[in-house]
Amino acid sequence: MNLINFHEEDLPIKDLETIGLAAGGQLLFNVDDLKALLSGRRTGLLELHDLEAENIKIKSINAKISLQPNDQGKIDLLIHPIYRKALTPDFLDDNEAQKLQKGEVASLLKTTVDNHGNKKEMLIEYDAETKEYIVSDTEKILAPDMVNNEFLTPAQKENYRKGKEVEIADGTRFNYSGVDHHGIRSNKIALVASILIDGGLSYMVYKGLNALFNKKHDQKAAEKLSPGYHNAIKDIENQRPFVPNQVNRSYTRGGSSR
Repeated sequence: MNLINFHEEDLPIKDLETIGLAAGGQLLFNVDDLKALLSGRRTGLLELHDLEAENIKIKSINAKISLQPNDQGKIDLLIHPIYRKALTPDFLDDNEAQKLQKGEVASLLKTTVDNHGNKKEMLIEYDAETKEYIVSDTEKILAPDMVNNEFLTPAQKENYRKGKEVEIADGTRFNYSGVDHHGIRSNKIALVASILIDGGLSYMVYKGLNALFNKKHDQKAAEKLSPGYHNAIKDIENQRPFVPNQVNRSYTRGGSSR
């Protein structure tokens, strides 16, 4: 689950204009990619124009983009191009790397040691579009407290952080994905995830979700959303009036939007 990490007014518009993704202060990419960007995730593949780096000029390139705060408190725009060959992390052996590249497994869990000797559990995925390994610290993956108005157990939340599939009582199955631009995959096309913050519930509505790893949506079943989903949507609508042109807002009961 990814709450809003950035706000639209914080976007590096000039940088986006430089690479052809904004013009006259207006963004030139779709809402789903904007949601991903503001939530700290990577967008889908976008066509970038007129890139310059180290005396090299590139007229056009397909790449994903993301945002990252820098030490000066500003936001850097990161570009993730399509690599010719994947650079394998040191902590993966050849067999593990091949399993990820061939799509035999969705992810792998590896324990690494940082420069201070601390052990970290890392979730490793492979982005076939950019030919790049995506590494996530499982401690930093935010698991929802509720999905479709159903509380997750500690075990379910732990499985979510480890990239494992979680199923709730209404038949909705889902898992975390650092590769997917939604940040989550499901057997349903939509779900509502919630997290307890400052004594209130903040909601994230996910629509148009991609199917679980190596599975296809059963379209009829995927579009049949549970009473819990619809009740969560009603909770959101009852707490806040509709405000147009706001992207991927989360709402807090009895509090302000985040």
